Amino acid sequence: MAFSTFPTVTKCSSIGREQHTVVADMDGTLLIGRSSFPYFALISFEAGGVLRLLFFVLASPLAALLYYFISESAGIQVLIFAAMAGMKVSSIESVARAVLPKFYAEDVHPESWRVFSSCGKRCVLTANPRVMVEPFLKEFLGADVVLGTEIGTYRGRATGLVCRPGVLVGKNKAEALLNTFGEDKPHLGLGDRLTDAPFMALCKEGYIVPAKSEVKSVCTEKLPKPIIFHDGRLVQKPTPVVALLTILWIPIGFPLACLRIAAGSLLPMNLVYYAFWALGVRVLVKGTPPPQLTKSNPNPNTSSSGVLFICSHRTLLDPIFLSVALRRPIPAVTYSVSRLSEIISPIKTVRLSRDRDTDAAMIKKLLQDGDLAICPEGTTCREPFLLRFSALFAELTDELVPVAMVNRMSMFHGTTARGWKGMDPFYFFMNPSPAYEVTFLKKLPQELTCGSGKKTSHEVANYIQRVIASTLSYECTGFTRKDKYRALAGNDGVVVEKSQVANNKANKIMGC
Repeated sequence: MAFSTFPTVTKCSSIGREQHTVVADMDGTLLIGRSSFPYFALISFEAGGVLRLLFFVLASPLAALLYYFISESAGIQVLIFAAMAGMKVSSIESVARAVLPKFYAEDVHPESWRVFSSCGKRCVLTANPRVMVEPFLKEFLGADVVLGTEIGTYRGRATGLVCRPGVLVGKNKAEALLNTFGEDKPHLGLGDRLTDAPFMALCKEGYIVPAKSEVKSVCTEKLPKPIIFHDGRLVQKPTPVVALLTILWIPIGFPLACLRIAAGSLLPMNLVYYAFWALGVRVLVKGTPPPQLTKSNPNPNTSSSGVLFICSHRTLLDPIFLSVALRRPIPAVTYSVSRLSEIISPIKTVRLSRDRDTDAAMIKKLLQDGDLAICPEGTTCREPFLLRFSALFAELTDELVPVAMVNRMSMFHGTTARGWKGMDPFYFFMNPSPAYEVTFLKKLPQELTCGSGKKTSHEVANYIQRVIASTLSYECTGFTRKDKYRALAGNDGVVVEKSQVANNKANKIMGC
């Protein structure tokens, strides 16, 4: 069947397809974007660094020439070699699981998803390396079978070559479909280009997904599973222009980051606010912070003279920007911080031992010396969710001030779960104009603290979580630090069917 004779996907009914099998291409079909360049670029940068990304960008014009003028297969092979040659397969798998789903999920085609999601059995047939796309397709789009190009490996590293029968395009796609389904023809075939015609002709029905730049992607909340946890340094999808700008900016951004960090570390805290503004770092303060309590002005209502600031956790820099907003250094307790971060930190950081009694005694002692900051989520979360708050802090003092923290970055994320955390501050400050918004909420009244005798520590923690979430328009969850690392490591039992179901379940567990 000629490719032009296939009807468009808009004419495909999605009703009564529960017993049907659908086979769909990926780029340009399930995804709006027809180019896989951004996703190979993510593999290059996140698993190989900026030099690998530079090599990939330099090789991409050759890939484009081969793709459009000689052979689609040859162009894709160049992309695979430039992005993956010599890399550990485990690193590629890690990026595919923890980084790529966030970007893939923001590019799902609405019409293709309408048809694909209506079918009982779902298969994806793609020229992309299977190792690169399978985690997203199976975990977040509910694909049952993923047929992709198999990359060559040697001693746990990618060779940059592909295994037989080669890149899955044209007739190779048709052969892969026949090998999988045999004589049992799939009901639906979805494709977007001429080389998809061979496999579409083997399906009972075939539909074209036309290229339309004005198509809006599916809202991520409508996908089977929400993406709550993700990793990676890049904020934007690295299109060719974005990738090139990123490469050109890093030699400028890193010295700028060092200058900003030096200003924050060496200057008095009451001057850091102005130095940051002069260096392009924006600090926005909302609400009214509590007055500083001193030995000459102790708090008459408590034996502890310090205020415990309860902060939402966006990056390791939260307590530092809290101090900038208050114009004075506020010590912070943390579960883990790199040695480099301790050296360059302008505030005192105290490690928690994870032993409840030991940590409680240490925090009480620190509060006797003054104010203290804590992030009871225990780990960062980039999406508009708040993780479960530890209830330990609520038992130690009644002087509790919730603080809603929001940061804005245009190029680099200032957090990582897979990389070296010592670079987190540098990546945050490498953004051209990073910003932090610090919102001081009202101090908890006595009747809502444990000191009233009417509230448990869990009730206090849940209340503060809800107050901060309401201020930020975030959702409360019951997920913990362990859940985050399990999700990014690929373990089961973290991602749930629907965002709202997750929140309801979490709230029920927490008593919210």
